[in-house]
Amino acid sequence: MNTTLIASLAIACYLASAIVIAIRLFRPAPENKLPRGLGLGLIFIGLNLHAAMLFQSIMSNGGINLSFFGAASLIAWTALLLLLFSSINKPVENLGIALLPVAAVVIILQLHFPAKHFLSSTAPWGLQIHVLISLLAYSLLALASVQAVLLAVQDHHLRHRHPGGFIRSLPPLQTMEVLLFEMIILGFALLTLGLISGFVFLEDIFAQRLVHKTILSIAAWLVFGTLLWGRFRFGWRGQKALIWTLVGFVVLMLAYFGSKAVIELILT
Repeated sequence: MNTTLIASLAIACYLASAIVIAIRLFRPAPENKLPRGLGLGLIFIGLNLHAAMLFQSIMSNGGINLSFFGAASLIAWTALLLLLFSSINKPVENLGIALLPVAAVVIILQLHFPAKHFLSSTAPWGLQIHVLISLLAYSLLALASVQAVLLAVQDHHLRHRHPGGFIRSLPPLQTMEVLLFEMIILGFALLTLGLISGFVFLEDIFAQRLVHKTILSIAAWLVFGTLLWGRFRFGWRGQKALIWTLVGFVVLMLAYFGSKAVIELILT
């Protein structure tokens, strides 16, 4: 099937799911009758279509095409896959209201800017493991950043005694905080493994072409590590947790996408 058609169907599923989630979020039962499974089902269909598109655009005999928007599309797909699995037993599907439109936009950009930047199929298995772990870490910490924003909005409404609207459909504040730090802990563990695998399997992790990625990744690791230490030592929460989470996520994204943006989008 044509890649553009598959991508268009995936975008339609993602946007339709976002609309369903938004209706359920802002008009909770019994005002609406849309089942929870409808939004999750649309995500599932969209993920399968997105996967087919990624296979056609990223996989080749030369290796894996990890261009700027190709990598962004893969991370968006992984984040939504983690969201779908987490939604089976945890109330996190509302994060899709932000992630789904972003994934749709990334797919559009990938179609319009089909650059090539291959991770060779003959690359050492250690390097491939490093890339896989890093992508999982980025995806999970992206989920955590969206969760942090939603938690901050919920906390603001409750502090100012405005518990109505979509706040009524969210889980209790304590549950939201637990979910946030579960994501951060797992993402931090994956980021730690990613850094370790980089030091072990890359020949010179501080080479000129890698030094900025290494330094920024370590900086992000320190930010998330400090956040977790502050959480368990001083009980950090609310606005402070939001700021540290977003700062860590931005630094981590700059580590991976900073140079790729300059090389692939600006210089070329």
